[in-house]
Amino acid sequence: MRLHPVYILRLTGLFDGISLLVLLGIAMPLKYIWGINQAVTIVGSLHGGIFSLYALAILYAAIRLQWSLLWSAAAVVVAFVPFGNFVMDGRLKKAQETYSVKPFNHALLVYSIVFFSFFDLFSQLPVMSTFAASVGASSFVVGFVIGLYSLSNTVGNIVSGILTDKAGPFKMLMAGLLLTSAALLLYQFVDQPSFLIFVRIVHGFVAGLIVPAAFTYSANTTVKEQQGKKVAFTGTFVGLAAITGPAFSGIMASKSSVPFVFSCVAALGMVLAVLSAIFLGKFKVTKKEKAAAASHGLGRFFNEGVLKAYGGAFFLMFSQGVIAYLLPLHVQTLGYDSRLSGTLMSAFGIIAVLIFVLPTNRIFDRVAAPITMAIGIGLMGISQLLIGQSETTAVLYIVLGLYGVGFAFLFPSINTMLIRATPAELRGKAYGYFYAFFSLGVVAGSSVLGWLSLGISEGFMFTGIILLVFAAFVAFSKQRERAYH
Repeated sequence: MRLHPVYILRLTGLFDGISLLVLLGIAMPLKYIWGINQAVTIVGSLHGGIFSLYALAILYAAIRLQWSLLWSAAAVVVAFVPFGNFVMDGRLKKAQETYSVKPFNHALLVYSIVFFSFFDLFSQLPVMSTFAASVGASSFVVGFVIGLYSLSNTVGNIVSGILTDKAGPFKMLMAGLLLTSAALLLYQFVDQPSFLIFVRIVHGFVAGLIVPAAFTYSANTTVKEQQGKKVAFTGTFVGLAAITGPAFSGIMASKSSVPFVFSCVAALGMVLAVLSAIFLGKFKVTKKEKAAAASHGLGRFFNEGVLKAYGGAFFLMFSQGVIAYLLPLHVQTLGYDSRLSGTLMSAFGIIAVLIFVLPTNRIFDRVAAPITMAIGIGLMGISQLLIGQSETTAVLYIVLGLYGVGFAFLFPSINTMLIRATPAELRGKAYGYFYAFFSLGVVAGSSVLGWLSLGISEGFMFTGIILLVFAAFVAFSKQRERAYH
């Protein structure tokens, strides 16, 4: 007899609550009163392991019961409150009687894989430069190993796209998850810059295998009328990864080590690989699709819709690169604390996530993708123009909020446009090139401005004008690509 997901959640929650009380009530007094440091080390490690199982139980319950996100949020919050798990247990016991186990929702697993891929990326941002320096890397090598990941990731995206069309998205998802988890574990053995360079090349390449396959799987298993909404909801998980990834790695690295952070991410990847092997293996590419993919030439592939989607992907990340490069400098010039840059970026991410997850996501199935794309990139362009002229905290938050709205309109639009402009049998290749343009945009955003030697205000102005010109091109050019159902 299978255990009910709520029963599993209750059981792991009780163990998590007990371990938290032991940590706070026994281990910490032993350390801070009697000087026994090992108590916190041992109990803290056990509590971390139990919490990881509890988090997986929350995810499993959410997938199998399809309940409100409020249940999952509450389950996470009580884990940090003494006796919170015990109070929650009573509520869960009643919920167990009202929730029946639903058929497995494959989409939630694909969303989780997308989250993992971007969580892996964003968790590197606060710690990679200091980790490289700690193993003896020079300033040049520190910058080199950070950029090297994006370069090898671009190659991985392209390879994944080509192989996804030939072998099917499931095999590429499994390869990407397993190899990325293994690559993350290699950081445990890094002790010199040369080996770090090797690990970054491997990590970037194998991580690049995941996203094109995940988005291809999602697109090929979604009905046409819901593609925009589903892509927008996928963007929610990208946004959540952008918000939680840096915070997780920064906090965990300060309490343990950078390799331990990557080991935790690797464990998540392995769990998702096991779940994928169990639940996603039924999706196979047919011989008919393989033959169709071989017969379609580049002329059918590179139509106007595809090229606009690629342009949107490039300029979206070009804009992001400019934000990452100039916003901290602008904030510093205004005399504000450097932490303001982080909260501003989080603010635009939160606004985007809200638009992705709220009923506003229906607009992407009701309004033509070129229109929402033009609106999104236009709002981002206006925001770039305004950021350089903003001098107060309140105005900066408003402008970055507007930027978040533009980002939220643009991301689903370019994905929807790509889906509708490519046949299913070529969608892997389409997404491979798509995310290659993402990676190239990030690099170009900061490097182009550095090459032009523009000041802060001039850099924002230059970027804003480019985005507005591209928005006008998208809005006024006629859409002639064929839509594939």
